Amino acid sequence: MTINKFLILAAVLLCSASLSAQTKKTIVKPHAVSLTASMANGELIYKKVCIACHMADAGGVPNMNPPLTHSEYVDGNKTKLISILIKGLNESIEVDGSNYANVMPAQEILKDQEIADVLTYVRRSFGNKQSAVTLAEVKKTRASIKK
Repeated sequence: MTINKFLILAAVLLCSASLSAQTKKTIVKPHAVSLTASMANGELIYKKVCIACHMADAGGVPNMNPPLTHSEYVDGNKTKLISILIKGLNESIEVDGSNYANVMPAQEILKDQEIADVLTYVRRSFGNKQSAVTLAEVKKTRASIKK
């Protein structure tokens, strides 16, 4: 096994173990309403769910997990971003000229408000200055995926 394959396998196992350890319980308070509350709740969720793969500075891991800073996936279409959290992502993507092929598992442990909060936090942190993600947008996206 090459060192690169070993590192990729180790990162996947670390991310999977982090998610498995959290089970299906609510991460934090489920009904953040104001932008301030949503950002605070989103930060807590990020630190518990996302940080292992996307790092504390949201810079990602080169060639494995993409950065969440000034990315077309974060800055662009909210529906696509929401879908990635709901369904996961199992395809190679290009972000800022680099390819990332690591699987992102569906975030099944997150409730709709938690998805809205963590995406609001990511879209408005780390130098990103995008609009918030609302509970209604997450519900609408989830409903369209189920069809």
